[in-house]
Amino acid sequence: MMKMKTNEKPLKKAILGIGNALVDVMFTLNDDKLLKQFGLLKGSMTLVDAGLSQKIQAGASHLPREIHTGGSAGNTIHGIAKMGGTCGYLGKISKDEFGDFFKEELESNNINNHLLYSDTGTGVATTLISKDSERTFGTYLGAAMELMPGDLSEGIFKDYGYLHIEGYLVQNHELIETAVKMAKKAGLKVAVDMASFNVVEANLDFLKKLVSEYVDIVFANEEEAKSFTGLEPEAALDVIAGMCDIAIVKTGAKGSLIKSGNEKVKIGAIPAKSIDTTGAGDIYAAGFLYALAEGYPLEKAGKLGALLAGKVVEVMGAKIPEEQWPELRAGAAAILK
Repeated sequence: MMKMKTNEKPLKKAILGIGNALVDVMFTLNDDKLLKQFGLLKGSMTLVDAGLSQKIQAGASHLPREIHTGGSAGNTIHGIAKMGGTCGYLGKISKDEFGDFFKEELESNNINNHLLYSDTGTGVATTLISKDSERTFGTYLGAAMELMPGDLSEGIFKDYGYLHIEGYLVQNHELIETAVKMAKKAGLKVAVDMASFNVVEANLDFLKKLVSEYVDIVFANEEEAKSFTGLEPEAALDVIAGMCDIAIVKTGAKGSLIKSGNEKVKIGAIPAKSIDTTGAGDIYAAGFLYALAEGYPLEKAGKLGALLAGKVVEVMGAKIPEEQWPELRAGAAAILK
């Protein structure tokens, strides 16, 4: 199937996110003993069942805790909404306390609601934040994992110009294939955030086929890029850019690398006092996709992504506090002028 070229504008600017609809329950660790106790690989996302999810939360119950809506694509779509972009979210929850919380957060931020329901229980991502700001997820998907190909219809995509897929969903191959085929038929550009190096490793062949045949925009951090290509960031960027229209490799405090065709851009990170890297990649994607959808060049899109990422690492969790957004939107306007 032919992918759109980067110089072809989609018919619409609106961005649809599809992902695991989760509520984040975040704990700040004194040390990494809990990670070893529950067999969680530091920096990774590990799927757990309801029982283990509850045990991890009980084991961390003496630590400081915060609760927010989460999920990688959900975080990205929230960021786009805060920038004033038109966007929607597709995921599955339950009619319970966490599900109600998730739905209300979408509606209060003017995000189009494409939520579906299950009786399994809304998914929970228990996030353990180490002293070096690295985050480790023990994720109980609950209702989120029951999002199925049959839940999708072509009508969902008709009002959007972009589809943003979180990498955690690629474990459901049939769902993602159905989504990208419907999106392409409707004329959307498709973006994928690779999400976690262990997910990339476990789904490598599928991901390579997906990117080569359907994906226009790829976001990866250096670990994910290495899992995908076996190469360091600069070389990985070249390989990924050869498979899609726009490749972005995020290199943490060093910034990010962007390539499209023969154009290559290096974006520096803004100075930041990092206390929690949760959501940094998600909010980078929010800034990048918002600017791209509005027709701005790659460099400006990357700079906006870097601005938002630099702010979210200075706070606990994947959401920038409401009171910071007016100043951030002013900073964004200066970048995009």
